[in-house]
Amino acid sequence: MKYNGSCHCGKVAFEVEGEINGVVACNCSICSRKGSLLWFVPREQLHLLSPENAASTYTFNKHTIKHRFCPICGIHPYGEGVDPKGNRMAAINIRCLEGIDIESVPVQNFDGRSL
Repeated sequence: MKYNGSCHCGKVAFEVEGEINGVVACNCSICSRKGSLLWFVPREQLHLLSPENAASTYTFNKHTIKHRFCPICGIHPYGEGVDPKGNRMAAINIRCLEGIDIESVPVQNFDGRSL
């Protein structure tokens, strides 16, 4: 299935393909503050509709995850990184997708604080 997503003001827009079978709620220092519900997909399933430089990037700790956010409205629609096997991944904040019934999506808690 294809989903459309964006930040609040629409400057950062994208499409993502796949099936949302569940999401992750992480308790690390940034995710707990953002309140993101993350759906992980291979990076090639994320198709930017706005120029890549429309989003700003924030990294911290080991600087391995690119937390992407809109410099205008401040919303964090997705992140980019690499999984343990070296595959490029995208972490989609499903709160930024259109037409999602968030209450129907299973949530798995992840203890990112312990990393």
